[in-house]
Amino acid sequence: MSATRYTYLGPEGTFTEAALRTLPEAATRELVPSVSVPAALDAVRSGAAAAALVPIENSVEGGVTATLDELATGTPLMIYREVLLPIAFALLVRPGTALTDVKTVTGHPVAQPQVRRWLAANLPDAHWESAASNADGARLVQEGRFEGAFAGEFAAPLYGLEPLVTDIHDASSATTRFVLVGRPGRTAAPTGADKTSSVFWLADDHPGALLELLQEFAVRGVNLTRIESRPTGEGLGQYCFSVDAEGHITDRRVSEALMGLHRICPKVRFLGSYPRADKVAPKVRQGTSDAEFSEAADWLSRCLDGRGEQ
Repeated sequence: MSATRYTYLGPEGTFTEAALRTLPEAATRELVPSVSVPAALDAVRSGAAAAALVPIENSVEGGVTATLDELATGTPLMIYREVLLPIAFALLVRPGTALTDVKTVTGHPVAQPQVRRWLAANLPDAHWESAASNADGARLVQEGRFEGAFAGEFAAPLYGLEPLVTDIHDASSATTRFVLVGRPGRTAAPTGADKTSSVFWLADDHPGALLELLQEFAVRGVNLTRIESRPTGEGLGQYCFSVDAEGHITDRRVSEALMGLHRICPKVRFLGSYPRADKVAPKVRQGTSDAEFSEAADWLSRCLDGRGEQ
């Protein structure tokens, strides 16, 4: 395995590369672009890279399905870090291009909902075609296949383009969440502001089936920050659920929720516990702290051995 190589959704100049470069360890790693999310994660599975940074969620468009599906299937991987990156686009064009010259535009599919209103107001007749990434869209403009690409302003010099318009976003608080993924290993120590990700499958389809699974979290006071259903590919109506929960797997409330799911689900995939990028600590409800779980276990032991109340 190449312990010094990190890969990311490329080519050079993507927001994913910009997010990866915010990690301190990136300065001492060889950073290699991959053509797609599956290719990046397969590089980790094969040992060609020690880790991959890929987008998983956007505050405007929601989950990145390629990442969610890859993490739920195939050889297991684990999430070790997350990065939050504010997103604003620039319209990149070849030098000398005016706004009135732009008849075709491109960008990553996740970018389109974030610039839709801007396009309607400023380029209502422009034809959109999706690219594999925003930086790949810039490359296509460089090659003359489109007049404009929505990408990070920092990508312009890489492709010999100019930012015709900058700071484009329909939602000013747009943020993309990225995760650093590696092969399974020991989780990082809890920080007090952590997140745990998992995927679980329903045993069968019946009224209240999902509610039963969610109650494993609810009754233990575990807050979910994200839940998304994804088709398993085994037929219509067959879904798995990708979940992010507040807390670390070493927290009793989280570990017991996962054990509860493991008892009643045909499959549960643990995707890792890792520090939250926003460093927000969870609000632990009364009765769900580790100390209270331990006290309850002690009480049960006293009941079993006849010591009773104390």
